[in-house]
Amino acid sequence: MHTNSKDWRYTVMPAVFTWLKETESGTVEIDLDATQKYAADILKVQGKGGTRMGGLVGSGTLGENSYLSSEQRLSLLQALSSVAKEYNVPLISGAAAETKEELAKIVTELATVGVDTVMVMPPKTKESPSDEEMYEYYALSATAAKEAGITIMPYNNPDAAGYHALSTALLTRLAALPEVTALKISTIDVSVIETMMLENKDLKVLAGVDTVTVHAGLAGACGGITGVGCIFPKASVTMQEHVNKGEWAEANKISQAMNSISYLDAQPLLLEYLKYAFGIHHNDTTGGLRTFGKKLTQQQIDDVHTRYIKAKERLEILGLID
Repeated sequence: MHTNSKDWRYTVMPAVFTWLKETESGTVEIDLDATQKYAADILKVQGKGGTRMGGLVGSGTLGENSYLSSEQRLSLLQALSSVAKEYNVPLISGAAAETKEELAKIVTELATVGVDTVMVMPPKTKESPSDEEMYEYYALSATAAKEAGITIMPYNNPDAAGYHALSTALLTRLAALPEVTALKISTIDVSVIETMMLENKDLKVLAGVDTVTVHAGLAGACGGITGVGCIFPKASVTMQEHVNKGEWAEANKISQAMNSISYLDAQPLLLEYLKYAFGIHHNDTTGGLRTFGKKLTQQQIDDVHTRYIKAKERLEILGLID
């Protein structure tokens, strides 16, 4: 199969969920077959303009990353690698560590199971490193990526608790590393993107929050990574098609239609919220689409259900339900 874009960075990519199953002994483990199937189902979907998702993001925040062992994570990514190869898209995954040496090792390991681009989070340290220390952290991961024949994507997530924000000056400097294929910016403040694009219009920036896809595109982002797009892929791909063409009114119609559920992507419990919404979509909230994450309250469950129904009804009017 062929991708519908000459450059995968100018598309939207799904941060896929990890399906789980209960064994005969009562333990819960990853259902690799189900995870592969639904990832493939998402990559098959076309937008109204005929394009598809341009990449596959596995074992991210929405993929239960923080709850998986290293062995589980690698086996999951190896399974998703075969799906990415079948659809001729890059496999993307995340990495974070306390030290640059540990990070370099993780990058090398991810390459062995078929990951093409590693989203590199800031170091998991209590104290925020200096810009120079942060640069060295990323530079060593870039060296490891070069040796492994893959690329990296510095991941700035200043809105998420526990992650150090990367300055625009540092991000611009990191973008100059040959092994950096793009920057992922997950923030509702898209002025960060615009500030960098004004300094260097050739930067490749991917938006990481569903609520600001259109605004990020206006600020200069070339594509994005989506969670809501796993639930409503046709809508997500079509919206990105409009963004790429500068058809802002049409893109904004879709953004507004999805806004009730996109809101959940910017919350601390985005894994739990969006996975539950995906479970409603597939009529499977307690089976394969259970989560290792926190248990939602009934009030939270009701809120997710209301938001899902509202988005679904609006997208049906626009003809964007698969």
